[in-house]
Amino acid sequence: MMKILITNDDGVDTLGIRLLAEWAKKLGEVTVVAPKTEQSAKSHAIEIVKPFEIKRVPFIEGITAYSVDSTPADCVRFAYIGLKQTYDLVLSGVNKGVNLGIDVVYSGTIGAIFEAARLGAPAAIAFSSYHDGQVEAAKHFDAAYRYLAENDLFAQNPIYNVNIPYEPIGIRMTYQGSSYFSDEFVRKEGDMYRQEGEPIEDEVPDDIHRDTVAVKNGYISVTPLLATRTNMEVFRKYGDKPQK
Repeated sequence: MMKILITNDDGVDTLGIRLLAEWAKKLGEVTVVAPKTEQSAKSHAIEIVKPFEIKRVPFIEGITAYSVDSTPADCVRFAYIGLKQTYDLVLSGVNKGVNLGIDVVYSGTIGAIFEAARLGAPAAIAFSSYHDGQVEAAKHFDAAYRYLAENDLFAQNPIYNVNIPYEPIGIRMTYQGSSYFSDEFVRKEGDMYRQEGEPIEDEVPDDIHRDTVAVKNGYISVTPLLATRTNMEVFRKYGDKPQK
């Protein structure tokens, strides 16, 4: 039986992770390890300065669940290192809000699958939807997973970012577009500021292959991601030319 790990960045006691866990039960044995509180925009961060709480919590019948008072990446680390388990499939989400374009670098939802890949997961998917579209998005988990499995895409790349729009008209393989949100520091009170932003149009609005554009046009976006930060094109050009 397939062993499945599920996490998110919205918190263990949220609708999105329950929708994903309920769906995943038909694929295999599910374990949930998710943050105690919301960890949006925590990216791939882990906590190494101070101790944090980890405890088993009630969840859906038949699913073992843990609450971790830290980041999504730490949730994955506890599942692998703390529980001393490995998993055939790691799922993150379904996020309350799309993760598109350059903004994926900030996402705790995405950070979780990066950590899963680092720890050897053969397959990992981050699922995201619009804020009020999680229930509708759950209807399309089957189609997105089938697209990945039937095309043997995990053999070519282990981690994928999947964004599900309202009433999808199809599925597209995409690449990362430009920024999805504007950026602004808003002064609130005294010396307190909050970072805020609004969705903006991609700088190449006619390229349907970009995740930002595909989702806007009604497609489920499936983007293969890499956890490595090395630009291999530059490395291949200069790697065998040491400087004296």
